[in-house]
Amino acid sequence: MNTELNALLRSWEWRFDVVLIVAIMCYVYVCGFIRISSLSNARNLSTKKDSWLYWRLISYLIGLLCIVVALVSPLEVLAGQLFFMHMIQHMLLVMFAAPLLLIANPFPVFLWGLPVMLRRKVSRLFVTDSQFRKLLAKITSPGVTWIIFVVIYIGWHDPGLYDLALTYSVVHDIEHISFFVASLLFWWHVTAAAPRIHHTLKYSRRVVYLLVTVPVNMIAGVFITFSREPIYQHYVDVQRPWSLTVMQDQMIGGIIMWIPGSMMLIIGVIVLVIRMMNSEEGSINRI
Repeated sequence: MNTELNALLRSWEWRFDVVLIVAIMCYVYVCGFIRISSLSNARNLSTKKDSWLYWRLISYLIGLLCIVVALVSPLEVLAGQLFFMHMIQHMLLVMFAAPLLLIANPFPVFLWGLPVMLRRKVSRLFVTDSQFRKLLAKITSPGVTWIIFVVIYIGWHDPGLYDLALTYSVVHDIEHISFFVASLLFWWHVTAAAPRIHHTLKYSRRVVYLLVTVPVNMIAGVFITFSREPIYQHYVDVQRPWSLTVMQDQMIGGIIMWIPGSMMLIIGVIVLVIRMMNSEEGSINRI
């Protein structure tokens, strides 16, 4: 194995804060999963529902794995040296980790994973007449979350902000946190995961919600791909492995944002259309 590649593959960023948060997220969810499974077995609920619980667990664990790969693995080191690696990091957080975690519908499972007293306190925040619930519903409506997602997702690709994030670790952390939170809010409405404090969007509206995001992602990716000059000064100054030029690196990064990023949105559309057709077919059969 190439000495340079071998050294990079060994460069794991074992950040205590990231590992601790992921470990807590995993522990609480698994505890909740075990409690719910025990209740299901005690009440002799259908095996079909149990199988869905296991699929949700797998989805959740893969989502956590995406976070670990993005923020702890050698990808974190390579992201500071290669633009396209940084784009892979962003894709893992925005287009993989967030939807996979929400597909698992983690909120009710999390509640069951918490100690009883804490579970009751958190539950009170989301009762119908709760001021917290009303405020959260207002600031996370579908239109607001779409704007938040687009502004943060595209805004951080501004050359000044992007180079600032690569220069200062605190800004880089803020970038990743804002990416992840904004993507959770975005995919929350697509997956209709709990807590359901808004009116659940119809499948057709969720399809539109995703489709109007595709051009935004594509335009940004195409602009980066076909740019004739380096956009980010950091990658001009830094030494890059594998003899990639600045423009080759930038072009690959733009393609990653353009094609895989848009593809994940399109996959979401396809899944929603299939579910919409199945629900309509079920409604017809009941007539």
